[in-house]
Amino acid sequence: MDWVAGSSQHSWMPVMTVDTTTSSYWLNWRVLLCSICVILSMIAASFLIWKYEGPRCNKHRRGEDQGETCCSLYEEESWKPCLKDIHPAWLLAYRVFAFIVMLILLIVNVIVDGGGIFYYYTQWTFSLVTVYFAVGSCLSTYGCYQFLNKVGGERAEEMRFDAERGSYVAPRQGDNAVSLNARKDLHQQERQSICHAAGIWGYIFQIIYQTSAGAVMLTDVVFWLIIFPFLTIRDYNLTFLLVGMHSVNAIFLLGDASLNCLRFPWFRFSYFILWTAMYVVFQWVIHACVSLWWPYPFLDLASPHAPIWYLSVGLLHVPCYAIFALFIKLKHYLLSKWFPHSHQCLK
Repeated sequence: MDWVAGSSQHSWMPVMTVDTTTSSYWLNWRVLLCSICVILSMIAASFLIWKYEGPRCNKHRRGEDQGETCCSLYEEESWKPCLKDIHPAWLLAYRVFAFIVMLILLIVNVIVDGGGIFYYYTQWTFSLVTVYFAVGSCLSTYGCYQFLNKVGGERAEEMRFDAERGSYVAPRQGDNAVSLNARKDLHQQERQSICHAAGIWGYIFQIIYQTSAGAVMLTDVVFWLIIFPFLTIRDYNLTFLLVGMHSVNAIFLLGDASLNCLRFPWFRFSYFILWTAMYVVFQWVIHACVSLWWPYPFLDLASPHAPIWYLSVGLLHVPCYAIFALFIKLKHYLLSKWFPHSHQCLK
């Protein structure tokens, strides 16, 4: 979703229409309608977050000894693969590789086009996905350490259990097998029931994951289906860097979604809405202080169709987020059918 291709010397910039620092630009019905659209979406998103992750959710979570709530999140989800047969080290290696590649692309983009690239929503989103893989690499490293300790502890417990079984003499025939099987099942249930609640970084990681999912779909879908076809008509040169910035983010994030054990509750769609709203407010503040061109024509409030553009782009968030949500649903369905004994994702 970037209008910059290759070197900034060959970049295409939209023509500035009017002075955006004048009061007449902001004090009109178009700005009022667009502001209402953005503010209402932010209020609705904030309400959903308060409802499902605020004080009410915490009270509900503390009041339940069994079962899961829609806002519950466990520490193991951030580093466990979706299948038991996949070692967590594979997910760690994938995240480290993705982080390195995306960081290199981001640095090259800054070197080629300068720090002004962060004027665009694409680079905001690309940076967010890079942060996701950085945090994910750290959590996966911690998870691998926990996994190794857990495996070592389970082996020691099995050895102790086998030793006790070898030295134990049952008083009656038949009772020994039942007692030992019940005891072993109890040990397994206790190990499976130990599920630690996620800490602050676990929640941050989950929020970044679902925010990035929607934002990546929005940037790539809009670029390849809307912006790119029109720009190619204008003999727009498509560079390797431009292709990478609008494809690598989605490829790596979908790959991680295929491997990880993270859930995808619908209410965190709210963070995606707030992320885009923050970008819009950021653009408004800049243009109110400095008169310059808009990075995307549909953000220009001087257009008589501005309210329609803002509403249309806002509604586009729903299918973009739904694409990723459907991918997660399909993943759970296929893995539960193909690997029923190895699938370990919570739905």
